[in-house]
Amino acid sequence: MDLEDTLLSRGPFTLRGSGSFDEGVHLVSGAVGSGKSTLALLLAGLLHPGSGSVRRQGITSALLLLQFPEYHVTCPTVAEEAGSWGLAPDDVLARADLAGRGDDDPFHLSRGELKRLILACTIMRDPDLLMLDEPFSSLDCAAKRKACRMIEERDRGITIIFSHERAVLPRVDAIWEMEGGTLTALGSVPGAIPRWRHAPPYLLYALDQGARPENIRLEDAREAICRIQG
Repeated sequence: MDLEDTLLSRGPFTLRGSGSFDEGVHLVSGAVGSGKSTLALLLAGLLHPGSGSVRRQGITSALLLLQFPEYHVTCPTVAEEAGSWGLAPDDVLARADLAGRGDDDPFHLSRGELKRLILACTIMRDPDLLMLDEPFSSLDCAAKRKACRMIEERDRGITIIFSHERAVLPRVDAIWEMEGGTLTALGSVPGAIPRWRHAPPYLLYALDQGARPENIRLEDAREAICRIQG
């Protein structure tokens, strides 16, 4: 998927970007209000650029997970909600750690439980293009780590994560930054890590120690520090 001199204006806000999202996992990082969600809507085709283009090649299916899971709910029970995605409810509930909750009203779940349900449905559909807007919000650390494993288990297609998460992250193939509406491609990992201004504190610490993590997870930073100390 390619952005070619793409420009989108919404009131006083302007989004600009160019670059290619190739197969693999991409992280688009940036502060709240920097334009990440607007970019997600643009890439999903829900917004259209004022100039430039967004070109999809070889993409036959796409899904966008919005930050607030309530926006996705269409059914009165958890099991029916899972089934509405074309998935086996028992499989989804097991993946979302909601076994035995199939008869519950989705809106009676906690925000974290509902996020786990919708996140599991989205990832299990396995589209060619998967876009996740703040997929880790409302999740505790254990649920964030499980979400990371689910993302890492995707072995095909394009996955784009839009997030300001700075504690629990999955392995990624490329890093992008969004600041003031401008999208910047930092490149492939690990080469992009030293250029990442929004890097988590543990990565910055590793870099300050002279370590060179192979990816962006906490364990990657630990392993890199151990290598230089061993």
